[in-house]
Amino acid sequence: MRVLFVASEVFPLAKSGGLADVSSALPMALTRQGIDVRLLMPGYPSALARLIDPCVEARFGSLLGIKDATLVSGRLAHSHLPIWLIDAPSLFDRPGGLYQDGHGRDWPDNALRFGFLAHAAAMIARGFLPQWKPDIVHVNDWHAGLTPLLLALGGGPKPATLLTIHNLAYQGNFPPETLSVLGIPNRFFRTDGVEFHGQVSFLKAGIRLSDSVTTVSPNYAKEVLTPEFGCGMDGILRDRGESFCGILNGIDTDLWNPATDPHLANPYDVHDMSGKRACKADLQSSFGLRVDRDRPLIGFVSRLAHQKMADVVLESVPSIAAAGAQFVLVGEGDPALAAAFQHLGDRYRGSIAIRTYDEALAHRLYAGADILLAPARFEPCGLTQMYALRYGTLPVVRKTGGLADTVADTTGAMLSCDMATGFVFEDATLPALVGAIERALALYRQPLIWRRLQQQAMLRDFSWNESAAKYMLLYSRLLVIGNPQSAGGCVMGGRGKSCETGSHMTRVLRGRSSRRSI
Repeated sequence: MRVLFVASEVFPLAKSGGLADVSSALPMALTRQGIDVRLLMPGYPSALARLIDPCVEARFGSLLGIKDATLVSGRLAHSHLPIWLIDAPSLFDRPGGLYQDGHGRDWPDNALRFGFLAHAAAMIARGFLPQWKPDIVHVNDWHAGLTPLLLALGGGPKPATLLTIHNLAYQGNFPPETLSVLGIPNRFFRTDGVEFHGQVSFLKAGIRLSDSVTTVSPNYAKEVLTPEFGCGMDGILRDRGESFCGILNGIDTDLWNPATDPHLANPYDVHDMSGKRACKADLQSSFGLRVDRDRPLIGFVSRLAHQKMADVVLESVPSIAAAGAQFVLVGEGDPALAAAFQHLGDRYRGSIAIRTYDEALAHRLYAGADILLAPARFEPCGLTQMYALRYGTLPVVRKTGGLADTVADTTGAMLSCDMATGFVFEDATLPALVGAIERALALYRQPLIWRRLQQQAMLRDFSWNESAAKYMLLYSRLLVIGNPQSAGGCVMGGRGKSCETGSHMTRVLRGRSSRRSI
């Protein structure tokens, strides 16, 4: 089975958030299951610089009026996954971030930039490269959302398509004239097409025209069908019926492993956690905090954004300091919030430290902290809480989306049956967050219980193996079933769960070809 995996960022070539981690780890897990996966992403300068064995594979001519675009093949350094980069300097070689300039403003030509990504994906899907043609095109988020539409425009045989929504709040909405710029007929600008409140929506195009749609956790898949979490698209997703499901994200357990992590001052594992104390001392020392193994250290690795409740975390910091705990932030985002956190760092020097995001620092914080704050007003899946659990750092999360799927609260029942792994609160308010932090600090002062919670957290399996198998089953359904629109089947369960539809498809696949005639 050949899968073209299309994303706007892939670790370690370019990263602004969890999408990059997923776009690296999931293809690796699929490859281990025997699938021939090729990645496609924009050729940002950082990506081109880190690509292994780069080679110009093809030229795009004057596609969409861009005359400097080539397709560069290569491999990822840490996994050797094959990847194609779209080297188009006029679109992707610029200072600032992947999607915004240095002042946090969206690039004004984002529609063209990621419309070009979708056009390139559609060309490869239709045989642009004679040596390789996919059976499945798996597109991620709005950046690649036009790909299924462009494939439908061509007519004739085409690969099956799957859209994964990593965050419904980011929709890729642009003015109506975007269609003509991207060579798409105006007939698609209607409510049952790509029109969304008077704009062209890349994400809506993907939801409407993909053969199947997934999102990144079972609980979030249920939430987005409601007006509260659906961001105006809940009705569109409800229309997908059983062809919409949730599959929980995993993490790269080789990359995120406290026993082998090269960023740590001292390795450790679930059987010998003495190294975690050394990591805590290293973190305290390097961040200018008082080195005290008994003083609780609370970490926050996050974008400074409303979604992540960074404003509420900011309000909680004085309470954390008053409780005698230390606080470390590794993150960046909203300039006003960043400045406010820095002010608190200056005010509580020695107890609070603020740093901008750095991948190595994030690893060190997960290892050195005792508690991780990972709250959210909404959270499709979240990876930080899974990283923290892997490192024996107990997370404080709000009961929403994938956070609810991955963290078991330390209630009396869960605590007594050895299932608890963190601290869960209900409301997106300061009292609720502070209450959960206080519960965490109270248990921290009971070392035997705390050590048991750490061990339970570290023993949770958040590898991609199970979820990759679910994607593989979904791919097979898309190829086997004659009508791809019926290829959803269920909202995929969380860890350790199965579904009747999956069992049925296993029986079907035993007796039928795994390749659809195309």
